[in-house]
Amino acid sequence: MHQLLALSTDAGTRLDRFVAAHCPELSRSRVQELIDDGHVLVNGQSLKPSQKLHGGELVSVVAHPRPAPHAEAEAIPLDVLYEDEDVIAINKAAGMTVHAGAGNVSGTLVNALLGRGQALSKAGDPLRPGIVHRLDKETSGVILVAKNDASHAKLGEAFRQRAIKKTYIALVEGVLGEKKGRIELAIGRDPIYRTRMTTLRKSWRGEAIANPREARTDWKALAKIDNTTLVEVQLHTGRTHQIRVHFSALKHPVVGDILYGAANELRVGKLTLPRLKRNFLHAAKLGFAQPRTGAWIEVRAALPGELRGFLQELFAAAGVSQSQIDAALAGYL
Repeated sequence: MHQLLALSTDAGTRLDRFVAAHCPELSRSRVQELIDDGHVLVNGQSLKPSQKLHGGELVSVVAHPRPAPHAEAEAIPLDVLYEDEDVIAINKAAGMTVHAGAGNVSGTLVNALLGRGQALSKAGDPLRPGIVHRLDKETSGVILVAKNDASHAKLGEAFRQRAIKKTYIALVEGVLGEKKGRIELAIGRDPIYRTRMTTLRKSWRGEAIANPREARTDWKALAKIDNTTLVEVQLHTGRTHQIRVHFSALKHPVVGDILYGAANELRVGKLTLPRLKRNFLHAAKLGFAQPRTGAWIEVRAALPGELRGFLQELFAAAGVSQSQIDAALAGYL
């Protein structure tokens, strides 16, 4: 148990921020959980996380350890694109998290794989059996999973050596001036907004970005529609949120990606399109050497219905014909 005394200088400080500042081993989310569960008392009383202190209060914190999350089998349908004795490629839907974590232990891709009785590699984190790379929750498309430790090691090395070809389709705000381009900006975690990544060297408060890592994104324009650009993207590195943060840095955020500056709704001429409730980002193709035989395999995932529908509305509002749609998306529908 921690016994903390609020000083006069703490007056006006929220309870959750006060506890987080004095118990650095606890995350902000864990502090809020403890307060909500009645494990933080102020002068013997349970209060809300937002309660402001006046100074002079005795704050008691009983930091029960959070139960360790673990992956369990769940009966969740999966769209299998390719499978052999070593690997399985899944067309992940937007909205599905790849693996369990604190506060999110069900409904994940790993839960679904275990639910089909899938043998998975056990290398690495027990919460991530078989997982050798990730897709963001709101990104759909091809994700490759290892069935055994040997294939996991081979695929992991292939990703490190950039020998796996990853192709995405994205719709970004604004018109890109060139037909193709390359973005090479190092990416690190934003020290203030911890859910975001950034290409800046310092935060707006002057804090240095810790351990930025090199990142390269190549793109080419498939179609320019009104105030948007449909792009094919090749990833050469696999940083967290890489495509999203790179295009945001160019002032062309991915449509629907409010976290990185996209508009809530897209205006085309005098029309406002219905809000896209996900990011317009799809992992369309993934090419890799089969870990046992070395044979080159390319797996494709067609653009999902909600993105096709959004494009059709966009093209119609912009006066673009169906033939132009088909030409722009050749090989991706």
